[in-house]
Amino acid sequence: MGGSLSHSLYTAEQVRKLDAEAIQNHRIPGIELMKRAGQAVFDAALKGWPALGRGGSLQVFCGAGNNGGDGYIIAALARRRYIPVRVIALKDPNLLKGDARKAWERFHDLGGHFEPWSPDIEINGTLVIDAMLGTGLSGDVKGDFADAISLINRSGRPVMAVDIPSGLSADTGSELGEAVKADLTVTFIGLKQGLYTSAGPRCCGRVQFARLNVPDSVYKCETPSAQLIGEQELSSQVHPRRRDAHKGDHGHLLVVGGDHGMGGAALMAAEAAMRCGVGLVTLATRAEHAMAAMMRCPEVMARRANTSAELQPLLKGKSAVVIGPGLGKDSWGKELLQTVLESDLPVLMDADALNIISESPELYKVRQQCVITPHPGEASRLLGKPIADIIHDRFQSVKELQVLCGDVAVLKGAGSLIQSENRTDLCNAGNPGMGVAGMGDVLSGVIGALIAQGHDTTLAASLGVWLHACAGDACAQADGERGIAATDLIPVIRQKLNYLAGQG
Repeated sequence: MGGSLSHSLYTAEQVRKLDAEAIQNHRIPGIELMKRAGQAVFDAALKGWPALGRGGSLQVFCGAGNNGGDGYIIAALARRRYIPVRVIALKDPNLLKGDARKAWERFHDLGGHFEPWSPDIEINGTLVIDAMLGTGLSGDVKGDFADAISLINRSGRPVMAVDIPSGLSADTGSELGEAVKADLTVTFIGLKQGLYTSAGPRCCGRVQFARLNVPDSVYKCETPSAQLIGEQELSSQVHPRRRDAHKGDHGHLLVVGGDHGMGGAALMAAEAAMRCGVGLVTLATRAEHAMAAMMRCPEVMARRANTSAELQPLLKGKSAVVIGPGLGKDSWGKELLQTVLESDLPVLMDADALNIISESPELYKVRQQCVITPHPGEASRLLGKPIADIIHDRFQSVKELQVLCGDVAVLKGAGSLIQSENRTDLCNAGNPGMGVAGMGDVLSGVIGALIAQGHDTTLAASLGVWLHACAGDACAQADGERGIAATDLIPVIRQKLNYLAGQG
């Protein structure tokens, strides 16, 4: 899959290099970029909050660097439009240097003045502009900046963030102490990868990208650190079926799981796979679940696999295997997992398969055509790291998971990450309503079905994650986030997959 600028993600350092390239080698003055950034935020503010043009007011919190300079440009634009504006300065603007100083002088020359920060500041603007801290932040926010962020978050006023919410890591999406909770973030030149994962979505609100008219040639100096998964790119990878196709052309997936009392997990994976177009699905499970599986989904061939000897013949003729949903961690699950891993079939491991590997790493050897799909808790066990460390830097964690499995790792959660050897994809779809039992089982079945149909593991993982997340959003939009069941997504996933193939 290729990438476009609107889907390319960068680290903070990369964006700084893009900014320097535009200034030094393309002769765009820094103050000009700052003016363009301020104009982009101001225009977005007028569009998002029309009351500003009908007697409303702005309250702009300005920091010490270029982020603060953007804030003074915004304040100057407000004065030009006769919109009342209060500037709260976290640093005396008379001490500013460079382009930020020029921006302050522009505001001052228009008759603007500032109020020094005080904990007693009253927040009463129609809209609050956060222009305090930019992408250079590394350690936790402290002192006046921490107090200002806390005050803004408690105010209940709508907030726009300039480039990035103050206190949010541009690289990891983690909160550095406390971060501003914005309703809208307008980000410049390059999309920062931290806006879309971990705490990023919660802190950024909606994200709007402003390129600032930077020429295409500037972006040739940096390879994006990651890519947002996009519908247009995915649709080019999914094709209509031949008119003379038959079930044998579309793969045969084996789903292994469902220990005593956990048959539903494996069945959900099998049913989701069937609805994603795989030609045949066999479910290898405990004998007690076979009848229920046939009643629920007769298209799935439920087979008893009480022992490794009973599983072994079921591996023959299969295109791929999904193992883990409802597998359990007892001897039965370990025996079946070892049998699957001794085959040369493409395999997706989820849930208890991953928990078994974390406890018995000798069972697994790095292999090609393997996808693992842990949530942060499972990732913590696999990597031997605290969950807090996994969440703090999801990009680093997914890279370590990919090395561990040898092919493709999916780190689930807000801003799910898909890591192959040379590529990081990020899915910014999905919603909190998807945090319920069975969602991971459905996702496993979707990705497994795509692998069985011949898609390479990287595409299958990215496409599967995107279909799953978008289906969750569609369900939330139709009936709300609360009460979504994992199986609600299955018919919507089918619709979206056919739409991508031009048949929806």
